[in-house]
Amino acid sequence: MNGPGAILAMPVERRGAAVSGGSARPLRVNGILARDIGMAIVSGKLRPGHVLDREVEASLQWKVSRNTYREALRMLVAKGLITCRTRTGTRVTETSEWHLLDPDVLSWMFSGIPRPELIHGVFELRSVVEPAAAEMAALRRRQQHLAAMRRALEEMGRHTLEEPEGREADKAFHAALLSATCNPFMVSLTNGVTAAVDALTQFKQRLAKITRDPVPDHWRVFDAIAAKDVAGARSAMLKLIRLAILDMPKDQRPKPPPGGIQTSSGSPT
Repeated sequence: MNGPGAILAMPVERRGAAVSGGSARPLRVNGILARDIGMAIVSGKLRPGHVLDREVEASLQWKVSRNTYREALRMLVAKGLITCRTRTGTRVTETSEWHLLDPDVLSWMFSGIPRPELIHGVFELRSVVEPAAAEMAALRRRQQHLAAMRRALEEMGRHTLEEPEGREADKAFHAALLSATCNPFMVSLTNGVTAAVDALTQFKQRLAKITRDPVPDHWRVFDAIAAKDVAGARSAMLKLIRLAILDMPKDQRPKPPPGGIQTSSGSPT
């Protein structure tokens, strides 16, 4: 159903490669189509309640088979972005139903300029989950967890966050930290947290060059965990997140969590 918020369909084979920050594997046609529709949804071009074109019309517009279009819709249903009903058709869902920690959804959101509340929400989530995870890791970490974190930090230092290898190492560090909590529910957040970390990094880099080296902040978290310093691990992780907020351009910077750090001018954030 075309109308306000509808997107211009382009043959899928002309739509290019995967969005930066998403899966590194080449996308199949149904994945490219799901990505294009998904990006239109999370960017607000297709608003909640919008009814997508019916299968026959849409497959002709996108120049794909009906089966490919159905597969793309199934992917979007699984991510909570749309709902399919026999009588009412396929509709865009409310933001509250989206699986916001799905790595693809995060990547699609941060491929453009996300709404301010979403940027704030990601940082707020990190400020709740990761300091608590650092505390748990300081209490429960084993040698294999420390080894994994150390390897990741060495790779971060070698490649920097400007390179894909450095960003993968950053994700590996946060994944190893969550694993060190030895809490299955915390560990289950790994894909979402690491995807959020990566999406934020690439978003900041796209807007402006990051001149500060964040690797020492990660080493401070590691050192506190290695020393079993519970309070120090929490404090170091909070500081890491607050500094990550300050790396954002001012017009995109969310309000820092309580107890903001001092800026270089000495004024509180």
